Amino acid sequence: MTAKLDEIVANFDLLEEWDDRYRYLIELGKGLETLPEEAHSDANKVRGCASQVWIEKQTEGGPGPQTILHFRGDSDAHIVRGLVALALAIFSGRPASEILTTDAFAVYQSLGLAAHLTPQRSNGVRAMIERIKADAREAAGP
Repeated sequence: MTAKLDEIVANFDLLEEWDDRYRYLIELGKGLETLPEEAHSDANKVRGCASQVWIEKQTEGGPGPQTILHFRGDSDAHIVRGLVALALAIFSGRPASEILTTDAFAVYQSLGLAAHLTPQRSNGVRAMIERIKADAREAAGP
């Protein structure tokens, strides 16, 4: 079960040391639902990540801006799997219209992650967010 965003933010606030925050991110990744092997497909692969990252989309209702999108994800790197878990907490289970207006970068910044991730990992986070938003644009329709 993926952790809820408010719970993640509260836990980050409790952790003062960055080593503890990194360990927490890794724990978040371990809590992700297992992505079936067939979902590790080229269609689900996120381009622009140094690590292997897959995000699978499922829709509920729609098509249209109120289509609810659910995401599952995985990565071959522990810390990146935690970043995937954070992205899913931000976006999964929300209508396409909300996903498109959500500033996920602000969340990453408020947690201090923007300043503590390598440029390569920051680019990977950006690629994940862009992929999720592209899925939301597709689900929302014209």
